[in-house]
Amino acid sequence: MRRLGFRGRLGLVVVLAVAVLVAVGLLQSRGTDTDPAAAGTGAVSTAPAGDPAPDPLAGIAVVAKRTKVPGYDRDRFGPAWTDDTDAPLGRNGCDTRNDILERDLVDRVNFDIWRCPWAVRSGTLHDPYSGAVIAFQHGDDTSSAVQIDHIVSLALAWDMGASAWTPERRIRFANDPVNLIAVAGEANFAKASHTPSGWMPPNEAFRCDYAHRFTSVLLEYGLPIDRASAEALRGAMRVC
Repeated sequence: MRRLGFRGRLGLVVVLAVAVLVAVGLLQSRGTDTDPAAAGTGAVSTAPAGDPAPDPLAGIAVVAKRTKVPGYDRDRFGPAWTDDTDAPLGRNGCDTRNDILERDLVDRVNFDIWRCPWAVRSGTLHDPYSGAVIAFQHGDDTSSAVQIDHIVSLALAWDMGASAWTPERRIRFANDPVNLIAVAGEANFAKASHTPSGWMPPNEAFRCDYAHRFTSVLLEYGLPIDRASAEALRGAMRVC
């Protein structure tokens, strides 16, 4: 075989280099033409879609509707605001009502009474249900302006399963701080034992928090909720 001279070898190198550059250019051009992001073809991406949002009521049974269960009475849930319970803050030397006033009011002034050595004499409530600011004063004629609400009412809990609980569990439920909140008396009366489909706080800014608290109580105590209320709770939490 004839060996190439220097000039021949140089020429061959140049030809090969040009061929490589042309091939690379063609590949880059072809890649650009088929890249939807670069070419603007509008092709649908093959990247997997994001996971759907989790159901905020996961773990909570949903029933068709609330069914009234005979036999409800406030006394079924023990003495009002008893400290004799295994609920959080129970047996701390102070009744449940004053425990919640101490937690939820600001600008508090405390004093000693037989039910509680740090009872709230006065304070200010920023009512989450209505948005009103209410001055609280201890006394039979004045303290009704600020009341302690069961977020999941005792009557609703009774209908949804608490009628089959032990007395001890009902007492715990009635005094559990997770289910209690200080609110304006007028708002508490308006809520009564309505389900979320029948009543939501007039203060729309609090509805998300209310729905979260409501569902956390249902989960904690294994209570179901009616279908219409489930949708109301989901709707409130959708705008959080």
